[in-house]
Amino acid sequence: MVAAGLVLLALLVAMSEPGRHTESPKPQEEVPNFSFELAGQPRRLSDFRGQVVVLNFWATWCPPCVAEMPSLERIHQRFSARGLVVLGVSVDADNAEYENFLRTYKITFPNYRDPSKGIATRYGTFMYPETYIIDRQGRLVRKVIGAYEWDSPDILDYFNRLVETN
Repeated sequence: MVAAGLVLLALLVAMSEPGRHTESPKPQEEVPNFSFELAGQPRRLSDFRGQVVVLNFWATWCPPCVAEMPSLERIHQRFSARGLVVLGVSVDADNAEYENFLRTYKITFPNYRDPSKGIATRYGTFMYPETYIIDRQGRLVRKVIGAYEWDSPDILDYFNRLVETN
């Protein structure tokens, strides 16, 4: 009982440290912009304004992340021509592991490796996977914590409505 209390106290102290955790954007708020590199070219999230963005924070060492990757690839294939961008941000420290994963699983949607977790921290992300659906104006419309089947009938209907009306 004492050990459990000490663990809880340590967790509370760690979570209350300034700068250690940022709140996630709220629905209808503009999401934080960030810079990254894609295919050797500097980019910013704001470069995707005018498109719906499915921003997914993930890692190769995260089993739920691995499980949802094929469905993210399928929605990328299905919706990219209609103005929906799937953008992955991996927090993997090991570049070789990250690159091997993308090749092995044939992931073609844009991905960026952020081993410092700087972008995830700006978004308040602390569990993986975590996904932010961002409208064409750069506002958060939905946040999903945990793995999701991204090409299930209900989410396909949702994406169809989002790309048609947004």
